[in-house]
Amino acid sequence: MIDRPSVLFVCVHNAGRSQMAAALLEHHSMGRIDVRSAGSAPADQVNPVAVQVIGEWGIQISELAPKKLDPNVVERSDVVITMGCGDACPVFPGVRYEDWVLEDPAGQTTEMVRQIRDEIDKRVRTLISDLID
Repeated sequence: MIDRPSVLFVCVHNAGRSQMAAALLEHHSMGRIDVRSAGSAPADQVNPVAVQVIGEWGIQISELAPKKLDPNVVERSDVVITMGCGDACPVFPGVRYEDWVLEDPAGQTTEMVRQIRDEIDKRVRTLISDLID
């Protein structure tokens, strides 16, 4: 069996951007990529507006919970995508890092969170073509 590439999405609270990105990557890659997400300071729950706007596309994240960033998971990832977590993400040799500068959905209107979702979707599709094709 061929190893699947692994991607870790990291943001501060693991409640919006990283949860949507992980859900979209999992959905679009159809199991061809191992996907995880985590936060440097996880929130108590996933942002309800993020749950709503990703649910509009038939993807459910309401049962997910924010997770604490584990350096071991970072080290075992092929690609780490940071989304505003600053210096909290450990850096390991041999791991590819990308920083996606995106608005934080916290406190934003539903329409703004839809725009963030759409931008994440574009980036996720590009990442898939980069990792799989």
